[in-house]
Amino acid sequence: MTNEWQEFRDYTEKPQYISVKKSDKTYMGRFTFDMIKDFLGFNRIFTILARGFLFHDKDGSVLPGDPYDRIDYTYRALCAWSSVPDRRVDPDAKVDFRELSDEFPELVDAKGNGWYIRHMKNLFAFCNEHFELLTKPVQKIFDAVEKGYAKQWKERVGHYTVPIFARNTKGAWGTRFDDVIAEALEAGPLRAEEYVLPKKIKKKLDAIEMLDKYRPKAEDLTAFYYANKRKDLDWVILPIANFNAYYRSTTFEKNYLPALPKNVFIRETLDGLCRFKVVL
Repeated sequence: MTNEWQEFRDYTEKPQYISVKKSDKTYMGRFTFDMIKDFLGFNRIFTILARGFLFHDKDGSVLPGDPYDRIDYTYRALCAWSSVPDRRVDPDAKVDFRELSDEFPELVDAKGNGWYIRHMKNLFAFCNEHFELLTKPVQKIFDAVEKGYAKQWKERVGHYTVPIFARNTKGAWGTRFDDVIAEALEAGPLRAEEYVLPKKIKKKLDAIEMLDKYRPKAEDLTAFYYANKRKDLDWVILPIANFNAYYRSTTFEKNYLPALPKNVFIRETLDGLCRFKVVL
């Protein structure tokens, strides 16, 4: 979770639709069905994408010059990634960005299928062909999600692309590309390697009493905290849905996170956002 350039690549390169055993969720990419069903974690996804296009060349190197000069380019990239085919011609609710296929051929095709909806179509096809790979709870979610998903995504994209000061803007929509780009500009370039815990912090964490099976997740969470902590703040936003997707399982949220020492990993939820701090 701390190699942000790899995360960017996971959202822009072609996923592998394979599974060597039932526990292998490679075909999901960096998503879970809970995430897909409820559109969770997209603020982080879009922010990672925006930072990638604002600050980096295709090989991951940091681009020279002023990232503010690449705002329009980044906005178009987000539109291309999110594009979904639509016969309507409504400039106030545009969701089909097929005209960007020449500029971003890896993000949207000539029929308006953006990277995300293309991944969903391929994922649904794979799951239908290999339905036995899904657990029974996931099978129920899949059945509910598959039908009409493109229509639901159209509505979401319509919200994401609404300008901040448009008359029909609603605060409850939460995520907008304009907001995402502003966050990305503040956050800066993507981290291109995993954050390694300092020996002093690692030693303190090792001294905390917990079952061995929880230690790898505790280390990952601690690394994420220190990699993202600002000097003037103790709290860091915890993107639970994206952590689930990183592990390709909701067991992180349901089993591991609640079992970690609460006096060490302190969490608070405010306005739907979870934040946490690590006290060692």
